[in-house]
This record gives sequence, C-alpha cells and structure tokens, in this order.
Amino acid sequence: MTGPRPDPLRVRAGEAGVVRLFALDLPPEQARFLRDAAAAAQALGVEALDPAQVEVFPVADLDGLGLEGYLAEGFGIGEDQLAPDRDRLREAAGWVMVVRSRAFAGKGAQLRPLGAYAEPGVDWSGGHLEAASAHIGSGRRKPPRQARAEARAIGASIFTGVMIAIIALVIWLLA
Repeated sequence: MTGPRPDPLRVRAGEAGVVRLFALDLPPEQARFLRDAAAAAQALGVEALDPAQVEVFPVADLDGLGLEGYLAEGFGIGEDQLAPDRDRLREAAGWVMVVRSRAFAGKGAQLRPLGAYAEPGVDWSGGHLEAASAHIGSGRRKPPRQARAEARAIGASIFTGVMIAIIALVIWLLA
C-alpha cells in the first residue's frame, strides 16, 4: 500500500481494509475472555464489534508462521508495510487481538497496538470481452410462433401423462 500508514488508535467512520494488531498483556484467562465480542468491544472502548471481524489467540498457535507470516499470508499485507515492525512482530509472545476495520463503528482503541496494516484491494481490471456470446442480444432466438408451439406441445404431453395416471389410478381403485 502506498501512502501514510493507518493510525492504530484512530478508526475513521466508513474505514475499510485496515487490519489492527494489539498485544494483550493479560493472563491467558483474561485474554480468552476477550473472544467474546462484548468483552472485546469494552476493551477497545467501542459500543459493539462484529465478532466475525475480531480474532483473539495466542501467538504460539501460529507455530512456524509467526505474526509476520500470518499477516502476509492471511491478510495479504505487503512486505513494505511489515518491514518496519518486523522485530516487534517476531518478538511478540502471549496473546494478540486482530481487528479488521469493519468491526468498528469509528471509535479509537484502548490497547497497546503492535501495528496497523492496510489490506491490498481487489484488482478489478480485466480485458475487453471478445466472445460474441458476451454481447447482449447475441444469442439465437426462436420466432414467437415456434416458441408457443413448442410450449403447447410440452403442455399437451404433460396433460396427457397426468390424465393417463389418473385413469390408471381410478381403474386400480375400482378393481
């Protein structure tokens, strides 16, 4: 991402695409408690959080990947953003909280931040569609009379099948 780094403690209204990482200098029991969305919201000083946008876990769960790899692989954070914090990310231990900007309602956080990183956007560029079938109205259409005739033939076949089934049922019941 080019441009200034996101402020880890200030979340702008309508912000999207920012991943915030917080160290939880808490005993494991208290850190686990922050997995509850209401508890995490209270710790961050906001009214509510989207629980799908918040992760709380021990760094040890990342095995050989580490926080740096987790941010790069899991969120697509670029090397240029991770490089200034590489030492802190590698030395981090204990529990962390990862919060995507979609979880907030525009208020700041009250935890010790390790960093904030922008997720890469989706590349929506694409070439011009060359296939004739990609153009509106390019498909072959049946003339209205032919379409109606085929619909009538299908309807008549279904009606005949149902009538034969009803007659067979009546004969079977009377026998």
